[in-house]
Amino acid sequence: QVQLVEYGGGVVQPGGSLSLSCAASGSIFRINAMGWYRQAPGKQRELVAAITRGQSTNYADSVKDRFTISRDNAKNTVYLQMNSLKPEDTAVYYCNAEIVVFTTGGLANVGSWGQGTQVTVSS
Repeated sequence: QVQLVEYGGGVVQPGGSLSLSCAASGSIFRINAMGWYRQAPGKQRELVAAITRGQSTNYADSVKDRFTISRDNAKNTVYLQMNSLKPEDTAVYYCNAEIVVFTTGGLANVGSWGQGTQVTVSS
């Protein structure tokens, strides 16, 4: 019913910057919270940043003052600007959204994940 497609990621040197974006498509009535998670090898997936439909944000302590999450409700898109990247930021980054979708039975709430995009910070 819905699809999240991520863009961006890649390899960057420590101290560098990268931008990620994630666009939702499908039978969308409304998107509530959106967020970015990451999972490093051998570690659990963790929340990086989240943003409500009203633009309230929260961040993991490890990325505060370095990462910025934003969204464009008209485009059903969420962004993550990552600055001052560190090797410990290396992970697969996943987009997540809480979406209200149209169904044959009316509206339904679904949680959806993107496919993940690799971010590698290395010299």
